[in-house]
Amino acid sequence: MGKKGPVGLTVWENAEQAEAGLKKLGDAVYARTLQRFFKTGPGEYAEKDRFIGVRVPVLRRNMGAGAAMSHGEIGKLLTSPWHEVRMFALLLWVERYKAGDGEQQAAIFTDYLARTPFVNNWDLVDVSAPAIVGTHLLERERGLLYRLMASELLWDRRIAMVSTLTLIRKGQYEDALALADLASSDKEELMHKAAGWMLREVGKKDRRVLEDFLAPRCARLPRILLRYSIEHFSPEERRSWLAGKPVLNNW
Repeated sequence: MGKKGPVGLTVWENAEQAEAGLKKLGDAVYARTLQRFFKTGPGEYAEKDRFIGVRVPVLRRNMGAGAAMSHGEIGKLLTSPWHEVRMFALLLWVERYKAGDGEQQAAIFTDYLARTPFVNNWDLVDVSAPAIVGTHLLERERGLLYRLMASELLWDRRIAMVSTLTLIRKGQYEDALALADLASSDKEELMHKAAGWMLREVGKKDRRVLEDFLAPRCARLPRILLRYSIEHFSPEERRSWLAGKPVLNNW
């Protein structure tokens, strides 16, 4: 189950030890709650996902136990059938990407994209895509985002959309707006929510950019996408926009 480190802390040296250790932290009652919350029933977006009942703060507190694991062993963790084990792997890769050199970052970016079928729930995407994909593309060509958005895999599309959070925070809005436009015709509500979230973040940085994007589209946008994007507007403004009557500020 892992050996003891210098101060008596557990050290997981490989994927098998880490998964066994994480299972010991599980709570069966909480696992059942997560099973319902994440829509794991037949035909739902997280069909067949499995939970051991470990909260994200607990995973974060135990990341030191995985500090000695190799890049490849973390990659093995990401193929686990257990949701929290995959989350743990992603948290480790995010931290390693932040601290890594160019070669390490490229390896994480490449292997992350090779395993997107395992980044298969919205929380897994949201905790990892901005930090890995978004950061990697800050100073690079972004055609990948549009290829991901054209994927049949929902999680590829969500990765594309949510990765733009990093770009938005750097004042780069063009790709977020273009991808949100594409996401507006997506059949999945999770994509409408992701697009609305990104648009809201654009609006927090530059209200005029958001209004210029929404004004010609507000009547046809999915309602949940529009509601998410204008959450920071006043109640009166939100009612008007949702009725298809844009309230444009005098900039």
